[in-house]
Amino acid sequence: MNEENLIVVRAYDSVNEAQWDKSILDSEGIWSMIRNEIMSTLYPTGIMPAELVIRSEDKARVQEILEAYSAE
Repeated sequence: MNEENLIVVRAYDSVNEAQWDKSILDSEGIWSMIRNEIMSTLYPTGIMPAELVIRSEDKARVQEILEAYSAE
């Protein structure tokens, strides 16, 4: 996968929150990954956040999905 096509859609202080949103996207069939997953647990909150990375072409759909789940 070409890294030029990847974007950070959200950053999290909690790896658990990032994993939750990733699982939501997985269930919708959308590829994603968590960047800094291990490092964010080693550093104090806010220093190195976990980042949810997606393909840029999925941005609108991902935002729609995550907003729908966060509104519940």
